[in-house]
Amino acid sequence: MARSQAEKAQTRERILTEAAAQIRDTGLESVSIANLMHSVDLTHGGFYNHFESRADLLVQALERALEEGAARSRQFRDPSRPPGRPVGFESFVKHYLSRSHRDARAQGCALAALASDVARADAPVRAVMEQRFEAFVGAVAQAMQQDDHGHGPGETRAKASSKVSAETSAKTSAEDAALSDRATTAACTLIGALLMSRVMTDPKQSDALLRTVREQISGL
Repeated sequence: MARSQAEKAQTRERILTEAAAQIRDTGLESVSIANLMHSVDLTHGGFYNHFESRADLLVQALERALEEGAARSRQFRDPSRPPGRPVGFESFVKHYLSRSHRDARAQGCALAALASDVARADAPVRAVMEQRFEAFVGAVAQAMQQDDHGHGPGETRAKASSKVSAETSAKTSAEDAALSDRATTAACTLIGALLMSRVMTDPKQSDALLRTVREQISGL
């Protein structure tokens, strides 16, 4: 029984991994149950032993694709900072709006690769990307704080908590709100710029777009 359950889990993982790879590369609507199962050497009927429906698969495959993209971003290290220090905003932007990231659609940020597809999807699918976008905004905000103050949000809050005046608390809240606004603006700009750079057919124009946005967004 234990072996049977383990084999079922392994099979489900194969299906999910392949589905996540497919939607990152060719979009949500590219996923066909018949073709997907054929690609992992399984029968069409076996699909329903692992997923309730195609919609159920798409939600879980999108979660996997988004997490894989986020995990790759977390692996990026800023060479200008000591080991363990979070990435600064300037380096974050250079990495995200780079030629190598643009050309690695199947391995890069799934927010940019799949946003247009997900915008037309059902609410459960959109909710998955909405949560991941909020996490992305948080990562951008953290990078901004690194450049603004040279330390992470945890250190900032710890120092702020030692000052109990209402005036200080109000100032901190206002700064947090301003940071959130800047991070949201930057996140939307980053995703949109990467998406449009992939639309352009002329590599030189695409490179120029990335360069222009990198320069303009630094003011945030």
